[in-house]
Amino acid sequence: MKMANNRVKSTNDLELKDRLVAINRVTKVTKGGRTFSFAAIVVVGNEDGIVGWGLGKAGEVTTAIAKGVEAAKKNLIKVPVHKGTIPHEQLAKFGGAQVLIRPASHGTGVKAGGAMRAVLESVGITDVLAKSKGSSNPHNLVKATIAALGELRSPFDVAQNRGVAVEKSIAWKRRSKIWDGKNGSSDVMFGGG
Repeated sequence: MKMANNRVKSTNDLELKDRLVAINRVTKVTKGGRTFSFAAIVVVGNEDGIVGWGLGKAGEVTTAIAKGVEAAKKNLIKVPVHKGTIPHEQLAKFGGAQVLIRPASHGTGVKAGGAMRAVLESVGITDVLAKSKGSSNPHNLVKATIAALGELRSPFDVAQNRGVAVEKSIAWKRRSKIWDGKNGSSDVMFGGG
């Protein structure tokens, strides 16, 4: 999986909202007894195309969450979002988790579960169809979802790379019906009638 160069450098002027995806209590057994610690996976985003994830580990839950938020702010990427959906279908895999995200027409909502929903809502996507296959481990699901979002390319970037106008881009023509709201269903993209 090759991720495009879409890293966000500065976080000073961004208003990032954090979402706690999962907390895991870890037990270490020593000769003095059991030692408990917590691992928190956190997703941050500005709900306008920027998202990141972080993992924080500490002896207390609040400290683990704070560490996760700081780690997530150092790990931000920019995602192309247009009218609340993604530009094209994308499949990604991380560890045992495999995710498929598809664009959807306006009004569909975020059809995703658990960890994927937190990532997609943090990035600002309001209409998407998503499916996770394989492992349901929240750590791998978050990483696979971020990998899929990182591989997305906007129609403008595709047209620029090909050296053609945006109107002549095949990807733009296929999705223009949905993006412009001329067709109320997603059958245009999914091969339906």
